[in-house]
Amino acid sequence: MNTATLASLAAYFILMLAIGLYAWRKSTDDSEGYLLAGRNLPPAVAALSAGASDMSGWLLLGLPGALYAAGLVEAWIGIGLFLGALANWILVAPRLREQTERMGNALTIPQFLANRFPERATMLRVTSAVIVVAFFTVYTAAGLVGGGKLFETAFAGILPNTMFSDYMLGILITAGIVLAYTMIGGFLAVSLTDFVQGLIMMVALIFMPLVVMFGPGGSAGESLSDVPVAGFLDITHGLTAIGFISAVTWGLGYFGQPHIIVRFMAIDKIKNVPRAAGYGMGWMGIALAGSIGLGLAGRAYVERNGLVIEDPETIFIVLAQLLFHPAVTGFLYAALLAAIMSTISSQLLVSSSSLTEDFYRLFLRRNASEREAVNVSRVAVALVAIAACLLASDPDSEVLGLVSNAWAGFGAAFGPLILLALMWRGMTGTGAVAGLVVGAAVVAGWIWLGWNQSFLGGPGLYEIVPGFAASMLAIVVVSKATERTRIAV
Repeated sequence: MNTATLASLAAYFILMLAIGLYAWRKSTDDSEGYLLAGRNLPPAVAALSAGASDMSGWLLLGLPGALYAAGLVEAWIGIGLFLGALANWILVAPRLREQTERMGNALTIPQFLANRFPERATMLRVTSAVIVVAFFTVYTAAGLVGGGKLFETAFAGILPNTMFSDYMLGILITAGIVLAYTMIGGFLAVSLTDFVQGLIMMVALIFMPLVVMFGPGGSAGESLSDVPVAGFLDITHGLTAIGFISAVTWGLGYFGQPHIIVRFMAIDKIKNVPRAAGYGMGWMGIALAGSIGLGLAGRAYVERNGLVIEDPETIFIVLAQLLFHPAVTGFLYAALLAAIMSTISSQLLVSSSSLTEDFYRLFLRRNASEREAVNVSRVAVALVAIAACLLASDPDSEVLGLVSNAWAGFGAAFGPLILLALMWRGMTGTGAVAGLVVGAAVVAGWIWLGWNQSFLGGPGLYEIVPGFAASMLAIVVVSKATERTRIAV
């Protein structure tokens, strides 16, 4: 490991911690400041924070790895995500920003649901908080797997000898840095670091595919068509109806991702939501195009130069080592860590907010002071991180697989619920509880039965599809059956 590479990484870590200290001085005196930055995020910060916390290490590891292995057909996932994110900004963002403030100034999604359906307030808060903490622990573990793979691949034989493997040491280092700035600075620190990390990720995803394609040993033009994978550049090659549905329906998950939609709640003014949407969708388009290009060009580069890549999800790391000056390699590693850490920090904070607001303050200390609540949130951040580290300790874990399970769980449990809660006055609290439970249960059952891998003798159907449909149906049917219990809002 070159000194210049280490210097680049050290500078990145110092910058993240400095932002955490800045946020600590600005907005951690009360729960609204610590958990929602006082609802005062500028549009650009909210937009890039939502994007960076959304994409995670999946953008630089999982998606390029899928394109590397199977070709352009895997781009349907990115297309579905782009359309889903656009719909999320249009349908959810302005309504959620307005209604969460109007209905009791809710600081968390479970709290908003309780305020929206007071007849089932406690049950909604507890049920949704359990789902948030459970699925976010898995989701956070996916990010830590990415950190472990980076250190295991890039720093093999260089890290100091300890009782931990390079993979596990990478997980602990990643978790430690994220814990430091998240516990110190809360939501403002997470949002500001996300903004900076989003810019770093975008630069890396513009820069790297171009160098891979047109630099020394590059893979421009004919090399892409020479990749020994059938239909490598055919976006419909081998695509079945179930495969197409499974890919594009990733976009349904956006409506139910608490770590993303909570950014909508924090935008400074409702009138700034369209501007934030423009920033967010522009960033996302560039990032997804770069990720897809990296996977395709990376495979062509590897084939052209006779290299061997055992794990497709490490293609970004391998190319960063081979093609760039050590200082630039350090910047690219920082981009990968930015993708990983931006999502982990958001998930830890949302989980801690649910543990604090929807368990501690609801059952243990209703009259807890603001300072006590903030300190409990910090402890909760650490507890969720420890659980995620244990879950991520298996070095054979796949980033895309873990992310897909957690994404589906949130999308099915919360997606229909959030959409209908914001847009349908006929929904009841009992219907809301039914949607939460049915959506999460169907996703878990689908995974347990293995139907996401093989369904009706063919390719698997992504679990978000049956989960989302079942949750939507449960909400409508139960709400119609219990409409007399609805309290007008």
